[in-house]
Amino acid sequence: MNFALEDGECVALIGPNGSGKSAVADAIVYAFPNKVKYIRFRDSYGAAGDREYYLQQRWNHGMWDDDEPSAGDLLKKLFPSSDAGKSAALDRLIHLFGIENILGKRLITFSSGEMRKFQLIKSLVDSPDVLLIDNPYIGLDAGTRKLLSELLKTLSEQGLAVILILSRPDEIPDFINSVLEVTGGSVGEKVPLEEYRRIKFGPEIIRFRNVTVRYGDRTILKDVNWTVHKGEHWVLTGENGSGKSTLLSLVCADNPMAYACDIELFGNARGTGESIWDIKKKIGYVSPEMHRSYRQEEDALNVIASGLFDTVGLFYHVTPEQREICRRWMDVFGIGHLAEKPFMRISSGEQRLCLVCRAFVKEPPLLILDEPLHGLDDRYRMKVRGIIDDYCSDPEKTLIMISHYPEEYPACIDHSMTLVRNAEN
Repeated sequence: MNFALEDGECVALIGPNGSGKSAVADAIVYAFPNKVKYIRFRDSYGAAGDREYYLQQRWNHGMWDDDEPSAGDLLKKLFPSSDAGKSAALDRLIHLFGIENILGKRLITFSSGEMRKFQLIKSLVDSPDVLLIDNPYIGLDAGTRKLLSELLKTLSEQGLAVILILSRPDEIPDFINSVLEVTGGSVGEKVPLEEYRRIKFGPEIIRFRNVTVRYGDRTILKDVNWTVHKGEHWVLTGENGSGKSTLLSLVCADNPMAYACDIELFGNARGTGESIWDIKKKIGYVSPEMHRSYRQEEDALNVIASGLFDTVGLFYHVTPEQREICRRWMDVFGIGHLAEKPFMRISSGEQRLCLVCRAFVKEPPLLILDEPLHGLDDRYRMKVRGIIDDYCSDPEKTLIMISHYPEEYPACIDHSMTLVRNAEN
């Protein structure tokens, strides 16, 4: 195996269980003696030298030894102040990892995330050239996974090379430079991360990098990182006010704040020459806000036809062929009988069906459905879910949906993201 690492390079070693990743890791350690610190999966829960306890001991507080040292005491024992270099390095790492407040705790009380940080600090004090970590994200919640990735990125920017052993492509963090895939004990060539993702997941439709949106003193979105690949089907969740609709307004080119953010849509960065209409023609969209704003005195078929031109209201001539397309889609939704009826005189549920149909009429590569089933009875809810599933069976079609009700999710949903309301709001 030919393998080389540059200073600060970050590599993902990926493959299914039993593919030979651990053997490859052992070979890397052998090839770089005295340069690699290897943290295995079991180490991240605490090695035998850190503590000895049986499975139930953590929950039997009265059985702890009062003389058991704290985490801080263990670190001081391992890296005494008499070794000025290591002591200074230890202080920097404790501050970088933000664990000052847990140094007084015993290791037996540490969470998985706290133990992971403790083990990393122990490994980094000796200033290795390469840090090799087996399954670093297992057992960590989303917030801790993000923090760990940020810490590893910071360390790589300081010159530390990082190798992560992972089992799934969707675990690969954004700071990784390249990917090595292990299959049957053999290792492929290094592939740049973006190329690997295109191979595995298809082209990127949406990419947000640390997107923050503020209005005055209010922070609506903060440091949102999000990637959607062609053919994925997402549901966005979160309490009212968490920023779901704001996020979608950035995708749909309705929000001018998009130009101040690091956003790529359909492979192009916002503000690099594409027009709002270039973006909108690839998107079919429905939302409660659209429903409230649709007050045009048009018949239902013209409302649906406006989706061909991405306008709220019909301002263009509709050809006979385009009218036929609209009628076909109305029949799919079971609302063909509404074609000539004034939109403002049909029920709110029928209006919502027309607007959902409007999102499909140009058969866009990206569907964005914000609460599409609002106001629909059980029969039409089931029908619309089925239409969404049929449409998304095409691997060229991508879906983003907002719903507060899991029972409304179509079967095709395969990704989810939950937004948390900013405490400042």
